[in-house]
Amino acid sequence: MFKEQFYQNLKELAALPGSPGREQKVVKRIVELLEPYAEVEVDHMGNVYAVLEGNKPGPTVMVSSHSDEIGCMVSAIDPKGFLRMERTGGMMDALLVGRKVNVNGHFGVVGVKAGHLQTAAEQTKVVPIENLYVDIGASSREEVLAMKVNIGDSITYLSDLDRFTNSDLICGKAIDNRSCCVLLVELFKTLQDKEFSGKLVGLVAVQEEVGLRGAQIAGYKIDPDFAIVLDTIACADTPDGNHYPIAIGKGPVLPLMSGGGAMGNIMSEQMKNLITSYAEKLDIPYQLSVMPKGTTDLSSIHLVKEGIQGAAITFPRRYSHSPVEMANLADFEAGFKLLEAMLRDSGNWGELSFI
Repeated sequence: MFKEQFYQNLKELAALPGSPGREQKVVKRIVELLEPYAEVEVDHMGNVYAVLEGNKPGPTVMVSSHSDEIGCMVSAIDPKGFLRMERTGGMMDALLVGRKVNVNGHFGVVGVKAGHLQTAAEQTKVVPIENLYVDIGASSREEVLAMKVNIGDSITYLSDLDRFTNSDLICGKAIDNRSCCVLLVELFKTLQDKEFSGKLVGLVAVQEEVGLRGAQIAGYKIDPDFAIVLDTIACADTPDGNHYPIAIGKGPVLPLMSGGGAMGNIMSEQMKNLITSYAEKLDIPYQLSVMPKGTTDLSSIHLVKEGIQGAAITFPRRYSHSPVEMANLADFEAGFKLLEAMLRDSGNWGELSFI
């Protein structure tokens, strides 16, 4: 039942447009889903906070996801009504051409020069985003403005979530990271019996895809004892993969190192050992990852104030940052079981000192 309910909820949430800084529709729906189960607040940036008190004293644990998806923003409107764009997040030039998109609620397509008119060289070249344009069916700049489309408006993929035949595999846009927003809502539903210690604070952060911005503000506001960040992570179990040993269907992933530079994170041994001990006790499969590229909101959160003890539990996805992201429902089910068991026992985590 978990997989089917999760899939249906994700299908609804992933369909909503929510590029960085333009997450309003996603935030509104998440608030509606959380309000029956927690005290809910939205800050001026759009971060959503949900608070639930356990029936015993204990630590404050923050569990977070992010609401935004990769996208673009209208940067110019030409006299014939075509739109130019700039990326907000990791939109890849090669995956934009010929795509259906949502432009501030209007249907559009990213234009492509007809193959009949392309030179041999053009047919093998990736067109850079600065040379691409969006067609929303308008014939003039005035018509575009009359449609209430203007510079600064959001552009996101149109790509419904689908499920492969007789399979736990799903595919569509915004699995990164609406999937973990669904997990967070399900967590609050499950913990309504309040059989846990301390305080659970759910965070759905904005603007992760453009620099982990919302999470930094939220981490400072909440200042939890522990933080667990939920996100998706790239895998390489396809013919074009490499030595990176992460695959869908083999359980959630613990990124022991992510983002090799200044905005990265190295998970503490204490948190790694804590999470793996629960996974092994419950016979839940998990994978370990060391990846210098890509990161999560943990990279921002763990540096707040005096430092926050934190970890990330992530879920493998193929075809990252594309309109056909692919994941396995079994991984989310396993991760949810692990997370619930940990939180119900958070009163026994101790202080997890460095030595």
